[in-house]
Amino acid sequence: MPNLLIIEDDTAFCQMLQKFLTKHDYNVSISYTVPEAKLKLKESNFDLVLTDMRLPDYDGLQLLSDIKAIDATIQVIVMTGYAEVGTAVEAMKKGAFDYIAKPFTPDEIVKTIQKALASNTTAETQHIVKAQKTTSVTKQDNNERESPAGAVIKGVSDASKKLDEYVKLVAPTDMSVLITGESGTGKEVTAKAIHDNSQRKDFNFVAVDCGAIPKELATSEFFGHVKGSFTGAVEDKIGNFEAANGGTLFLDEVGNLSYENQIQLLRALQERKIKRIGSTKEIEVDIRIITATNEDLNAFVEKGKFREDLFHRLNEFSIHIPSLEERFDDLVLFAEYFLEKANTNLNKKVRKFSSEVWDAFRQYHWPGNLRELQNVIKRAVLLTVGDEITKQVLPSELTQDSEKTALSGNFSKSEYEKERIIKALQKTNFNKSKAAKLLQVTRKTLYNKINLYNLDL
Repeated sequence: MPNLLIIEDDTAFCQMLQKFLTKHDYNVSISYTVPEAKLKLKESNFDLVLTDMRLPDYDGLQLLSDIKAIDATIQVIVMTGYAEVGTAVEAMKKGAFDYIAKPFTPDEIVKTIQKALASNTTAETQHIVKAQKTTSVTKQDNNERESPAGAVIKGVSDASKKLDEYVKLVAPTDMSVLITGESGTGKEVTAKAIHDNSQRKDFNFVAVDCGAIPKELATSEFFGHVKGSFTGAVEDKIGNFEAANGGTLFLDEVGNLSYENQIQLLRALQERKIKRIGSTKEIEVDIRIITATNEDLNAFVEKGKFREDLFHRLNEFSIHIPSLEERFDDLVLFAEYFLEKANTNLNKKVRKFSSEVWDAFRQYHWPGNLRELQNVIKRAVLLTVGDEITKQVLPSELTQDSEKTALSGNFSKSEYEKERIIKALQKTNFNKSKAAKLLQVTRKTLYNKINLYNLDL
């Protein structure tokens, strides 16, 4: 069981993180001050240190150097609320494995820790740990995942059924898949579902957030490096391509890659060979590539921001993840699933939502999609005292829509209802049956409302 040390002066956050990581089978020690941390580092052996960069009594970069001086083999992940590229690059030069910007989700920190610990494993032993790592990631995705879990649920809406059909269709093939969709719709979960239903399911699924990698570090992230190849390269590092060998490499927000990094990625995909930085040895890799973006890559290609040849190589098959509004029939399923999950994570026993909460859920447009729905429900469960979630524990942005009916002035209940009908009709290309489903009313009721408001559509 890996030994972790958290150095963080925020005691509440530190204890919460310790509790979460302990549940993920890590031995976790904590220190609120640098002197205490140094003492623990000298007395015990740690596999990884997770430290805040902004400590009140010590410079974070100096602490990083001190940790490496005590034991150069300890992997260090730095936490920063500032997420400055310059700070991150400096930390990496001083030997940090990676950095993570606050606020981060538990899923993000677990993946970063797993990746850091895996980099200590030699290339010769990778085949031994592949099955174990795959099992660990699968368990995390199904039970502890904090990112949108919509693809886990069999939706009943037409949009969800089409998504499920596409996943089953493309999964057994080795085609490259480009996943598009708004933020929070569950693009990574869909990528993982494709992997889990493929012939590569017994090998690694490696997810990379291209938007979080400074371009100066992308080459090392993708292909790895050898010890001494540049300042701060204190040990050999396995890149994402090697870690995913035999399995699937998922590149999220691929449109954020610099033009230079796009060229490197294209070459690696064409040749299926990579070289670590500082090495002349070519390493053959057998991976499936899945990418995702919430940007319009076609427009990027036209503007010269994204290579057309790389776009076509990544886009052998495309899947669009519908927004929550596009699969509104699934709202109840998603909400009940997230309620059960929040109860498990928070050790609560909230059983249901009040009718006012359901009304607020249906009236809200959910710009953050499933991720926002999950966060709203988890927060509501935490704040709920009894066994029913009420409107009082919802965020203000949800209650504002439903409270518009009570406001004086120009915005009346009828005008609000009329606006919702028009919006639903426009979203469904004026298909009244689909619009009725989106509004959660019968087709007859919708026709009556259209006549009532004299909507000439």
